[in-house]
Amino acid sequence: MVYHTEANQLRTTHILNVDNASPTVKTFTFKDKECVKAKPGQFLMLWIPGVDEIPLSILNADKNGAVSVAVKNVGEATNALHKKKVGDTIGVRGPFGNSFSEKGRRLLMVGGGTGVAPLLFLTRRMVTKETAMEFVLGAKTKDELLFMNELKRFPTKKVHLVTSTEDGSCGIIGLCTEPVQELLAKEKFDSVYACGPEHMILKVFELTEELGIPLQASLERLMRCAIGLCGSCIIGKYRVCADGPVFTSKQLQEARDEFGLSKRDRSGRKIPLN
Repeated sequence: MVYHTEANQLRTTHILNVDNASPTVKTFTFKDKECVKAKPGQFLMLWIPGVDEIPLSILNADKNGAVSVAVKNVGEATNALHKKKVGDTIGVRGPFGNSFSEKGRRLLMVGGGTGVAPLLFLTRRMVTKETAMEFVLGAKTKDELLFMNELKRFPTKKVHLVTSTEDGSCGIIGLCTEPVQELLAKEKFDSVYACGPEHMILKVFELTEELGIPLQASLERLMRCAIGLCGSCIIGKYRVCADGPVFTSKQLQEARDEFGLSKRDRSGRKIPLN
């Protein structure tokens, strides 16, 4: 995949808005002339001055030039970003990678944790078309169900929301793959889209394979360059940053020796997937 020089060039911008999406997740909005062209499923590299640069799925890119990302506080870089305020400077590269292909009219979306971000972006684009969606949203607790209120604002005949929590504080008790299995057993879907923890995606993959339903899944890996040069994000014969992050059922089959099982650490060594 070839990237335009403009996309890969680091650009500085200022934070326009910060919202608390959950106790551990914040959304950051800023303007960027390149990332506003992004399609659902693509990602960007966000630079926190003096700390690090991190890959983030794009939550939204609107016609007014605003771009949003959802960031969970999980380490040094994200903790530093969570301390940023409106008006602070950040750096941006992107958009990178491929995007979801819009296929079919009866769709199933499966989002776990911050994986809901690119799926919400996709839903905003597809809800205006002749589609009907079941959207399964999963998390450990009710407080961690991201963007639930926004999903509820879509017309129910267009987007029917199903929630699940591991502690039973909202919706179905258990993992979100349980309602997914029930929906696949009783309804016919043209396409399934998934993003979230890889063990969740693996289960969705196995379910869709049994039924022969096309799956598109967004994977996460350590990314440094974002343009396919460093090799830190390799899975099988693919580079997640350049060949993904969205993969088809066929590609996931080809990466089956690593998909759901292993990843690379900062030295490039293959390690078990947590």
